[in-house]
Amino acid sequence: MISSIFGRTKPINYIIVLTFLFLFYWFIHFVVSDMEYTSEALVVRLTTLAMLLFSVFVVDFIIKRNKLTEANSFAMLFYAILIVAFPETLLDNDAILCSMFLLFASRRLISIRSLKNIKLKIFDATLWVMISSIFYDWAVLYLLLVFAAIYIYEPKNVRNWMVPFAAVFTVFMIGYGVLILAGNTNFLTEHYQLQFNFDTSYFLNLANSLKLVLYILLIFALSIYAFLKLGKAGLGKIVTMRLIALSFIIGLVVKILTKSADDYPIMITFFPAVIFVTNYVESIKKENIKELVLIASIALPILVRFVVLKVGYLK
Repeated sequence: MISSIFGRTKPINYIIVLTFLFLFYWFIHFVVSDMEYTSEALVVRLTTLAMLLFSVFVVDFIIKRNKLTEANSFAMLFYAILIVAFPETLLDNDAILCSMFLLFASRRLISIRSLKNIKLKIFDATLWVMISSIFYDWAVLYLLLVFAAIYIYEPKNVRNWMVPFAAVFTVFMIGYGVLILAGNTNFLTEHYQLQFNFDTSYFLNLANSLKLVLYILLIFALSIYAFLKLGKAGLGKIVTMRLIALSFIIGLVVKILTKSADDYPIMITFFPAVIFVTNYVESIKKENIKELVLIASIALPILVRFVVLKVGYLK
């Protein structure tokens, strides 16, 4: 039943996923975390929720536009499932906003494979990466993804290598001008300290560390499977999948470097993760097995969350 619904692209799929995320967002905030909000804080949460729901459309658009998977809605479903598996990300506005802007950057980088307007796409991608770094300073590491795309698609054109520096300078000049008007010129030096903030309490928690390790091992295993499956496919798609794999690795590095008591940047790895998971599910030919995999994918995160709540953990 699940495969028959999400195995196609229907408007009802958007309604199901977005309604679920809407309800789950408020469940985490008002039931699990038991937070109280002022009217101003509620407006901020509503805006952040809107960005989260919009990110679902962006994920679906990137995947379908670049044909990273077959024509289905599995990616949306798995994106929602990963949020259920890591619900603490919904308490972190920075995670949601940083992830959304990195999606914009990924969209431009993946589209470079058409070899049209390369410099403009590099500029745009760098711009979005720098904006995402406003929320997590270590997100600047995604500039490595920009340079990787240049190296893969058109490395011989020297001007391509100069475009990211021009984009960074542009963001700096505009940002500094805004900070002067706001009377907060110290923001850049205070924000971009790039310190290694490691919260051992998070990883010493068995539930958190085990969940994270299983997630990483699963995605790495599915990525290897995807590359083996694409061995006979066109070179263009393999190159794109390499960028996606690199994006996942950079996201893990950013998570480790920025992990502190109130930061949950694991969400920035969800986009590459759902691509590998979706490619695996699509490779399952027997419908009954595919259905069991989908049921297990939905039931397991919910079951784990229920058990964790029972023993009194928040995250």
